[in-house]
Amino acid sequence: MDTLAFVISVRSGGTDVDEALKTFIDRQRPILLGIADELEPLVAALEALLAGGKRLRPAFCYWGWRGAGGADDQAAKIAAASLELLQASALIHDDVMDGSDTRRGRPSVHRRLQTMASDHRWPGAAGPFGTGAAILLGDLCLAWSAEMYDRSGLPEAALQRGRPVYDLMRTEVMAGQYLDLLEQTRGAGGVEAALRVVEYKSAKYTIERPLHLGAALAGAGEPVMAALSAYGLPLGIAFQLRDDVLGVFGDPAETGKPAGDDLREGKRTVLIALALELATPAQARTVRRLLGDPGLTQTGITDLREIIVGSGALDSCERMIGSYTEQAGKALLDAPLTLESRTALAELADAATRRRG
Repeated sequence: MDTLAFVISVRSGGTDVDEALKTFIDRQRPILLGIADELEPLVAALEALLAGGKRLRPAFCYWGWRGAGGADDQAAKIAAASLELLQASALIHDDVMDGSDTRRGRPSVHRRLQTMASDHRWPGAAGPFGTGAAILLGDLCLAWSAEMYDRSGLPEAALQRGRPVYDLMRTEVMAGQYLDLLEQTRGAGGVEAALRVVEYKSAKYTIERPLHLGAALAGAGEPVMAALSAYGLPLGIAFQLRDDVLGVFGDPAETGKPAGDDLREGKRTVLIALALELATPAQARTVRRLLGDPGLTQTGITDLREIIVGSGALDSCERMIGSYTEQAGKALLDAPLTLESRTALAELADAATRRRG
């Protein structure tokens, strides 16, 4: 278990989140199989996906709840765990859009279902089947996230307080995903455009809004919400910038994805935007030529890595990570939260921005 996963497990009752997810899926399985036995592969694919992951969003939601004065409550953990189904939906759809072969060290959902069709030698095209089935499973996870939240056992008054936050979070992540697609397609944006994608696709969705959701469930007022934004948004940006670095330089054993996959997929990250901004004209031409090549070789990956390092883009990105992390830490010091929650959030911040995978 890596450092981040360990901190989250200790600090958020990771086993409770896992059990809540298992209980929910076990309750949904007979409903699906009552429709048709052929739906079992969808459940199996979802269970395989949910077996991985760091439970990051439930952890921040839980500590938003505790920081606003909520008790250590199983219903609150179930509501927080529903965010894993929202995340599953986003990951499944993201992998389809990016054409990713792997997720969390295993075949991505659409590849898994495509392989199933191929193995059965069905006459229909396996690729479109895998893509279509994955989209439907992602849609199902989105619906189930709301259902799990509503059935968490929290009082209706608490759930009502949280729903506007949940709704906003879903809107923002979909908007962020579109902006990500847009930047990959038009390829003209710089650092500012890349940071806009980071804010809405990742930073708010991963840390700020889960914190807000937990705090809203506990009845927090505006001062607490503002303090959580001051901590959560810069930390979310730092977290994603670290993820961008790992997407290029990370160990596949830690990241769960092949080395250089972000380069093959043509992700227009802040790291790449910095490289294009700081590189020589010849280096920039090489980046534009190689970035997004699905057949990118190890030699091409090495060439891109050398440009990212040699241009100073990696160092610049690391400085940004440090600056955003420091900003989050300072905001946390004076936040009107419980001492226990401030301690937990400080540990989560350190683990999230220093992780290897």
